[in-house]
Amino acid sequence: EVQLVESGGGSVQPGGSLTLSCAASGFSFDHYAIGWFRQAPGKEREGVACISSRDSITWFADSVKGRFTISSDAPKKLVYLRMNNLKIEETAKYYCAGAFPGVWPARTRFEYKYWGPGTQVTVTS
Repeated sequence: EVQLVESGGGSVQPGGSLTLSCAASGFSFDHYAIGWFRQAPGKEREGVACISSRDSITWFADSVKGRFTISSDAPKKLVYLRMNNLKIEETAKYYCAGAFPGVWPARTRFEYKYWGPGTQVTVTS
């Protein structure tokens, strides 16, 4: 059974940083790109970043380039999203997801097969 579980969410002030973790089980990182998405109330789920551990390549949404980084520890099946200089409007539930095999770059939610339950990130002063 494939499982993805996020952790590391919380409350942070504007300009602050958080690192989210995604623990995966039941599939190989070699075959699936792993992505991070976020969804604020009343808004669509949007792609933030994704990584192909097999090819060591990454993709970032324009809105987070230069502030967010994504990395993976393939043997441990962990993916991290480091978020710096967070903004109030980035308050959302953050999800990690496993893409359909062979899809790259996997930028939209339609390209993902597996989803975690999400972790809440609140940016507030």
